[in-house]
Parts: sequence; structure tokens; C-alpha cells
Amino acid sequence: MKICYLPLFIITLVSLFSVVYLGLDSHSFSVNASSVKITAEILGQCGNNIIEYGEQCEGADFGGQTCQSLGFGGGTLNCVSCLFDTSGCTEPIVPLLPIGGTYALSIVIFEGKASPQSTITLLKDAQMAATTKADNNGDFQIILGGLSGGNYIFGLYSEDREGIRSSLLVFLVNVTKKATTKVSGIFIAPTVEVDKEEVKRGENLLIFGQSAPKADIRIFIKSEKKEFSVNTITDNEGKYSYSLNTAPLDFEQYQITAIAFVKNLSSNLSKIIDFMVGAKTVLKKPLPKCPLIGDFDNDCLVDLVDFSILIYWFNRPNPPAYIDLSEDGKVDLVDFSIMAHYWTG
Repeated sequence: MKICYLPLFIITLVSLFSVVYLGLDSHSFSVNASSVKITAEILGQCGNNIIEYGEQCEGADFGGQTCQSLGFGGGTLNCVSCLFDTSGCTEPIVPLLPIGGTYALSIVIFEGKASPQSTITLLKDAQMAATTKADNNGDFQIILGGLSGGNYIFGLYSEDREGIRSSLLVFLVNVTKKATTKVSGIFIAPTVEVDKEEVKRGENLLIFGQSAPKADIRIFIKSEKKEFSVNTITDNEGKYSYSLNTAPLDFEQYQITAIAFVKNLSSNLSKIIDFMVGAKTVLKKPLPKCPLIGDFDNDCLVDLVDFSILIYWFNRPNPPAYIDLSEDGKVDLVDFSIMAHYWTG
């Protein structure tokens, strides 16, 4: 029978969530704060037939953009309130912009780095708002329209080409009415994974993942008795690996996390991966079969992203049916207990 100490589980998750939120570490991991910069700029005058900063179009002038250039198969691109209206486009391939509807004049532009060709997901108040793909240099941009002025909680995470998820970066943004709010300097944490759950002492453990090309990767390894770090670098495709010699390590449980640096940017910390140094080698188990209860974003994991979605609805009225795990019309500690049972990390 699986035993769950719910208060400890929630405290631990809140602690981890705060770590991601601040871009800082817990315990003795020591890193700098994230490089995210938030600025607000007043829009130009919509309707003067000149495409100005924060505007995507003016009347019939689309700046050379079409439905096809935005990732759709065809259709007619429209201009509403000086922003693209893609409701007339067909066969979406990989939409880079929010689809459909009439947009307000409040816009948020997110710019940053991740691993090349990774899928970037943007959450707004714990709900999926947009996705895009990073280019071959790991650069990405997401333009989100249709916002009224006020405070929003945004979250960003990436999924690399191997399907490995990064940690969640969360920040509060004050959206200025009739202005473009630009969030730049984003550097999403590297992905990290190991090839063994337990490694026989003396054998090597492979640590690997992806980040921006030619990024410096610092890998932190910690147990109750020992902690140290090792360094490596990503290749031109953003991939890195490090073969860890476990001969000097004690027989105990270890945790691994990583951070990336490129030029003047530093990422937030990666997810925490566990491994055991023991008397035998056990290969890493495959991901559990889908669907999982509590997997709100359908990625075959029940992790901090799902936790952030659940905590957003905590004690709020009329939660969506799929969020209400206990099916009692509210999100409370019972729902967190259910999530804890299915937790994959």
C-alpha cells in the first residue's frame, strides 16, 4: 500500500515551486537569479496606416506576413486592432501566435532561449496559452494578445527533441493597458536525465540533456554526506552529456540538477533527478503509460506543471471537471492527496 504524508508532500512541492519561481536554488545549491527583464512600452497609434512597435499590421498592410508564413496551410489573414486575426486561416501546422478572435491592444511579447527545435509552452494563470518552437539557435518569441490590463502569472517550460521536459519558470507580469509588455532575457532551464536509477559503485552514470548551443552546463550532485559539481558544454545542436565515475561515491541516494550559462544569461535550475549508488545496476524505467490521473497538460507526467494548475484552482469556485480530481465540486486537500498518489515528478 502506498503511504502519502500529504502535508509534507505539499510543503515540498511549494518549496520546489518557489525555487522555480525565483530562479534560485534550495539547500546548498548556489546560483544567481534569472536574467528575465520586464519592460512596458506604449503602443503607437493604431489606425494611422503605419506599422509601429507593438503592432503586427495596419489595415491591409501585414508587413509581408501571410497565413502560410505564420505556420498555417492557407486561408486569409485579417487585421483587427492592429494585430493578426488568424481565424480565417486553415490547417494550422505550428501556430506561433494565438488563434482567432478580436484582440485587445494589450500585448505581451516573450523572448528568450531554450534548446534548438524544442517546443515552448506558455501558461497564463495556469492555463495553456500558446506554444511555439525554438529555432536552430535556441531562440524563441511568443506574442500573446487579447489581454486586458492587470497582473498575470505566466509560466514557461520546454520539451526537447527527445521529449524530456524542463523545469517550469514562473513569473508575475503587470500588463499595462494599451501597451506592449516585453519580457526578455528568458533562459529556460536545461533538460536533464540519467541512464540508470541505480548504479553499481565503480560503474559510470551517464548524465545528459539539452540546452542552448555552446552553453556552459554546471551539474550539481548532492547527497546527505557529500556535494560537488562538474562542468560540461553543449554542442552545436544543444546536446550535452557527462559520464560520472561513481567509484569515489558512497552507497546512498543522490540528487542531480543543472544550470546553463550563455553569454550574459543564466537559466533557472533544471528539474531534480534522483539516482542511487548501490551494489547493482538498474536501468532507468520508461515513462508510465498515459493517461495519468492529474496529468492536466497531457504529457504523461504528473509534475510541477500539473501542481501549478491545481494550486491555481485551490479554493476557487467552479473548477473545470477535469481539475476536480475528487469530483466534489471544489479543489481542496483531497485533490492534492489524489495527485500525490499519482505523482511522477
